[in-house]
Amino acid sequence: MERGNHTVTEFILVGFTTDPVMQLILFVVFLGVYSMTVVGNTTLLMLICNDSRLYTPMYFFIGNLSFLDLWYSSVYTPKILMTCISADKTISFAGCIAQFFFSAGLAYSECYLLAAMAYDRYVAISKPLLYSQAMSIKLCVFLVAASYLGGFINSSIITKRTFAMEFCNDNVIDDFFCDLLPLVKLACGRKDGYQVVLYFLLASNVITPTVLILASYLFIIATILRIRSTQGRLKAFSTCSSHLISVTLFYGSILYIYSRPPSSYSLDRDKIVSIFYTVVFPMLNPMIYSLRNKNIKEALNKLCK
Repeated sequence: MERGNHTVTEFILVGFTTDPVMQLILFVVFLGVYSMTVVGNTTLLMLICNDSRLYTPMYFFIGNLSFLDLWYSSVYTPKILMTCISADKTISFAGCIAQFFFSAGLAYSECYLLAAMAYDRYVAISKPLLYSQAMSIKLCVFLVAASYLGGFINSSIITKRTFAMEFCNDNVIDDFFCDLLPLVKLACGRKDGYQVVLYFLLASNVITPTVLILASYLFIIATILRIRSTQGRLKAFSTCSSHLISVTLFYGSILYIYSRPPSSYSLDRDKIVSIFYTVVFPMLNPMIYSLRNKNIKEALNKLCK
């Protein structure tokens, strides 16, 4: 990939603080969070793969979500840990491109996957008798493959457009990873064409899946309201409550950062929000999908025995 200005060979990640004590505390915190992320998502993947009772479309999607979260967290956290304990806070130009490409590709893929999971919940609640036929293995594999393909195709486009811009002399990224907004702030020259591409990708990768999710949940709510018994309504709602929590947390943080006008950007404030969907959210997902799930609890007990 050709870059706009060959004088920039590396970037400097400012991170969170220059205080050595705070850096050590942050290292311990992030190491703990990453360890819980790896253990939680790996355990959930093992349970889904080893227990035949979990061979259903819903758990197929949950397993892929755990795989995405495991990979997604690994794109950021090791570099964050290095910047916390090392005086060298640089990242090479190629390393920045790789981190940007995989982070965008995985984030876009997760947006599509959450939309596919919303459709799965709609079919499960609206057409329970036809669920196994409607959500066939071929359809589930197609939806997951399309999520990955769409995510990384769009990531290739935004990565090429971002690093084709000229980075004049300033190479200090006021963030803990190679994110879109700090890189755009470093670029010099005209950015009009880039803004058009950015808004298009935001619409196709975030707004469109959001609309699909909202449409699915409107149909789900309409179906639940037609159920006469209160117990039946609660049971139907509980089947999609975990997914609804995941969608709210993930999309809420992403839309907060990337859908606001450029004049309202605050890198210091956005760092905190970015930490949530890049580091904390992948740790929370296994808890969200397992704490209230009877089948996963039984599979875990079986594995422990």
